[in-house]
Amino acid sequence: MKLHREGYGIMAGTLVAVLGLTALNYWAFSKCDSTILLWLIESVLLTFLILVVQFFRVPKRDCPFGENDIVCPADGKVVVVEEVEENEYFKDKRIQISIFMSPLNVHANFFPICGETTYVKYHPGLFLVAWHPKSSTDNERSSIVVKHSSDKEILFRQVAGAVARRICYYAQVGKTAIQGEEFGFIKFGSRIDVFLPLDSKIDVKIGDIVKAKTTRLAHF
Repeated sequence: MKLHREGYGIMAGTLVAVLGLTALNYWAFSKCDSTILLWLIESVLLTFLILVVQFFRVPKRDCPFGENDIVCPADGKVVVVEEVEENEYFKDKRIQISIFMSPLNVHANFFPICGETTYVKYHPGLFLVAWHPKSSTDNERSSIVVKHSSDKEILFRQVAGAVARRICYYAQVGKTAIQGEEFGFIKFGSRIDVFLPLDSKIDVKIGDIVKAKTTRLAHF
């Protein structure tokens, strides 16, 4: 396991803040007998530091799937599996699979298929809660399209939530996408929407707990 580079500044700032508050805590309670309160505050500070650090973890995982498999791009819970009208890029009907990521999930995002990156666009927007029906179209988000060797295209969208305030993505138009390689990161709670061709065979259902690189969402 490694820690993601997007979190270096936040983790360093959190560590400095926790050390400063720890020093202040010991100074404040050094001349009194409230050791229970002292250790309670220390426990809260340590827990907060651990939560921040664990948010930026990136576990090492293999991606043992074939060319026609569509791999889960993020850890989380499947909250949507339905046929929808995708109006940004395809402008036709697609199968949408949405994965909600809580702050406790790994937040690195990975390419679900191999192919050519044909579309990348960032959209500024609102910060509605990630499970809100309009978060996919109204929130801050990025949309990325990869064209498979079969000429089929899939779109996957990073969506910010009420807590997530920064979307990071590294995909570039014209570059080759490799299944299981990282394409971005979302800081704190958020979701990923994946839009698939209607003839895709879906392998997950609403309520499933999925993991990036190790769960197959669907296949061609």
